[in-house]
Order: sequence, then structure tokens, then C-alpha cells
Amino acid sequence: MLTALLQPLDHLSVLLYEKREDYTRSRMVQLDPSLVADSVESFRELQSDQDDVEAIFHPLEIEQGVAFRTSIPADLRVLLQQWTLGFSPLNEIEHSLSSLIAERQGDSVERLAAEMSEQSIVATVEPDEIVVDCTGRNSLLRESLTTPGLSSDEGQNTVNLELENSLVITFLYDQSYSCNELCKYYKNSDNPTYKFIPSVARTFSDGNVSHVTGLVNISSEEAATIPQQCDGEWLRENRPEVAKSMDRFIDRVKGETHGEIVGDLQVLCIPLNLYRARNATNRLYLNKNEPEYLLSHSPVVLAGDSAIGSPYFQSISLGFECAMYLASLISQPALADEEMLELYETYIFKQWLRVYMRSKKIKHDKDVFELVDDKLALLELIHLY
Repeated sequence: MLTALLQPLDHLSVLLYEKREDYTRSRMVQLDPSLVADSVESFRELQSDQDDVEAIFHPLEIEQGVAFRTSIPADLRVLLQQWTLGFSPLNEIEHSLSSLIAERQGDSVERLAAEMSEQSIVATVEPDEIVVDCTGRNSLLRESLTTPGLSSDEGQNTVNLELENSLVITFLYDQSYSCNELCKYYKNSDNPTYKFIPSVARTFSDGNVSHVTGLVNISSEEAATIPQQCDGEWLRENRPEVAKSMDRFIDRVKGETHGEIVGDLQVLCIPLNLYRARNATNRLYLNKNEPEYLLSHSPVVLAGDSAIGSPYFQSISLGFECAMYLASLISQPALADEEMLELYETYIFKQWLRVYMRSKKIKHDKDVFELVDDKLALLELIHLY
């Protein structure tokens, strides 16, 4: 995404190192419609956490963000608009971006298939170049951007909060279908445990097919016995109580809309973690003679999941937002490196505050939903003062 945003800029050249030979991640993702908002008013209307956004970001920051969105090249904007229609396979998004970069005119982007190390980056980077780490959750450079002067224990650069363990269960349904909170409650009314809490939307390519993906809360002990990926057949054989809960939910959906499941359930067992880099740049030691920091003569920036990771289907949209902001900074040739890094660091921290508050609220609401029929247990979750 960042490469596609930077490619049209005349004063820049991009050297893109690609670790993956092919894009194989087929899980379905959905982009937030606000990524293609064409006015401040529409941006605000599309925010589920509008009050938090207004509290964290200055109005001028929101205006500048929307202005950059409207300046995105038409070929990329068309793709973003398609992906915000509904769920899309992640590898299709990756393939489309890769093809877009390859098909554009010019030679401002050079692509190399290579697996880089910190040492190889140090050996190749020039002082006037910017290093952007887009290597994801297991970031290559995150732990190299520690705060100077702290012990090794204090200086860990990753803050990680474990919210819960979940089964992410996904299926396609051959009818148009929607499900609000009352629907979620009703369809789980016969499930005392392992309630399935879905997110439902059309697929981006077919408005008559619904993509249903949702969470089933499990304990850490249960998570340790379930493979990272499995299917409905595995659940029926090894976790029949979870499979029965899903069957009851799906039977109620079929009873209302008279459709059928397309294929089988796809199941992913993951911890839902919320994390961030304490330092998302090397601003603390840029151009300083700090021998323990190998990358001190060029700006270093963490982007996407390298900087922030969030659960509850938020991560890809958050990564695209961060890429847009970073591209808007890099597109300003008069902006000093030190100022660019400070602005980006502040922005990442604000995004962290936003996603932290939103994730904690989602987690709390899920916990309430699980216990909505148990008044005494519900009161245990409520802390008024």
C-alpha cells in the first residue's frame, strides 16, 4: 500500500524488498469505508468511535487526512472503493496492489526478492534514504528502536496486552443476510456457552453472498489443544460442544432466510492481542553518535503491523491509515527528517490510544453479551465509580 502511494511522486524512488514469493493468505478482510471518505462530514459519519476520534485528533488533522485521501491516484482509489464494499480475500488485495505497481508507467519502483536482516539493511542504506519496516507482527527492526539508557528488561520496545483467546470461525452464506445485536442475542439464545458473535457483510464481488466471520471465546487451556487452523469437521470430532453451538446458530439463520452454507466452516485459533511499539521511529538517536544503534544515520520508521497490532478485524484498515499518513509526510520534500519522525511518532501514539479504547470497549461489550441473561454475573463486569 505504501509503495503504491509513493510511486507517483516525482522526487522519490522506492526500493521494495519482498520476502514472500507469492501471496497465499486467503482469509477474508474488510476495509473501513472511511478510508475513501471524500469529505470531513462523511469521514465523521463513518466512524463507529466518533467521540474518541474527536477527542484525540485535532480538527486540522482530520481535515488534512481527508484531503490526502481525496488526492490518492484514481487507479488506487478505485481498488480501495471496491474493497470497502464488503469482505475481500487478503491475497486478492495483495495481488491487486502488486499488479498495480507493476503496470504503472515509469521506473520509480525497483522490486527485489530478498529476505533482509538488520545487518544487511545497515550495509546498504544511504544517509539520505528512509528505511520503512513493513515486516508485520514479527517486525524485523522493532526491538532495535529501544529507548537509550534503559536496561534490557526496561528497554523492550513492544507493549503487548493479551485480551482473550478466540476461535475465529468463518463461512459463506448464499443469501443476503444481516445481523444486529438483537439478532446475535436471539440466535445464541440456546447456547449457554461458546456463543458465536458474528460480523456479517456482503463479499466485495457479489452482493448476494454473505460473508460471516465471528468469534467464539475459549480459555487459554482450550486454545493450547486446538490447531491454529482447522475446519468444521475437526470441530465436530474434537470439540463437539463448539460445533453444536455453531449448528444451532446456523440453523436459526437458515430458518429465517432459507439459504445454505457454501462449503465448510473455516476455523482459526488465535490469541487476540493488542500491541504497539513504544518507539515507532529512531527519532531518539537519529544523527547521534550512538555506537550501539546501527541505524542512526538514516530515518527508520515502523509501518502497519510493525508499529501497531489490533484485534477484532481492525488491523488492515489501521495499517492502511498509517500508510496514508506516512506517505503524506514523505511527500513533503521540505519537511526535515527530525520533524517528520516526531509527527509520525505522535500520530502513531494517537492511533494507539484510539485502537486501545475501541478494543477495550469491544472486549467489554463482548463480555456483557456473554452474560446478558445472568444479572449477578453481569454486575461483576460493571464498575460505576
